Amino acid sequence: MAALSEPEVAADLRRGPVAGFGRWLFAPLPLARVAVVRALVYLFIPFDLLVYTGWGLAKEGVPTGLYVPLRLDRLLPFIPDPTTAVVQGTFWLLLVASVVAASGRLPRLLGWLVFALYLEWMLIAMSYGKVDHDRFGFIVALAVLPTVGAARHGDLRLSERAGWALRMVQLGVIATYFFAAWAKLRYGGLEWLWGTTLTWAILRRGTDLGRTLLELPWLLRASQFFIVAFELSSPIIFFVPERVRRWLVAYFFAFHAATYAAITISFAPHLVAMTSFLPLEHIRPLHRAGRAWQRRRRGDGPRSGLGSPADP
Repeated sequence: MAALSEPEVAADLRRGPVAGFGRWLFAPLPLARVAVVRALVYLFIPFDLLVYTGWGLAKEGVPTGLYVPLRLDRLLPFIPDPTTAVVQGTFWLLLVASVVAASGRLPRLLGWLVFALYLEWMLIAMSYGKVDHDRFGFIVALAVLPTVGAARHGDLRLSERAGWALRMVQLGVIATYFFAAWAKLRYGGLEWLWGTTLTWAILRRGTDLGRTLLELPWLLRASQFFIVAFELSSPIIFFVPERVRRWLVAYFFAFHAATYAAITISFAPHLVAMTSFLPLEHIRPLHRAGRAWQRRRRGDGPRSGLGSPADP
């Protein structure tokens, strides 16, 4: 989003904070950015199904009498119990629909279908125990991307629909951090900060790298303070210049890489949603692949230092 000029800022102030918030919420962004984010989101789903949450298929063998649905499931009475047919059908339909949706075809129809199927997959996977909070921004992305409609790679036209959809994803990503800190303090209290939270996590699922940190208890306790401070201050990303915002996004990625390296907690779907902060509109994979293919057919490929290709 480009910086507002002084007259625009003054006009927003005269109209009041509500008008200024609306302008920020619907600030136009390139349709091409939606095309890239949409492709990343939909292409992540096959990986999610086959590698990340493939264990969800095991729910088909669990008696439905043991199924304790999430509150959302209870509010939606048309959601079926996870029988074998429901689990298998959701898995395979979602796998196929997400791959086709990544091509950009039928963006609204396939987009809503993928959102409904993925939501059902999450209800199946998460209704038997803990609910992972790394998917909130990702599910928000699935919910709002279909509202944009057609969006092609390389289309630099600005769209308020694109701006609103990407802003919703960004808000979902940052809400994940902020409310994670709120949950830590609400349920764990201040003891979460100076207790042995990270020590317990390393003992339970730590790597060799993580276990080396057990010899530095002061560092683990300091890290707990740092994590909560980082999560509570994450909304600052909306108030910094674009150049600083990119560095913050890089830091978020590095933070999750370090977390995975130490205690094998992956936030892959969250990081996919976080790409909504990045200026991805200049990424045109299909266009570049097409140009490379045309150059190859014309014989205009890279030339070696041994001489030029012969003329036809």
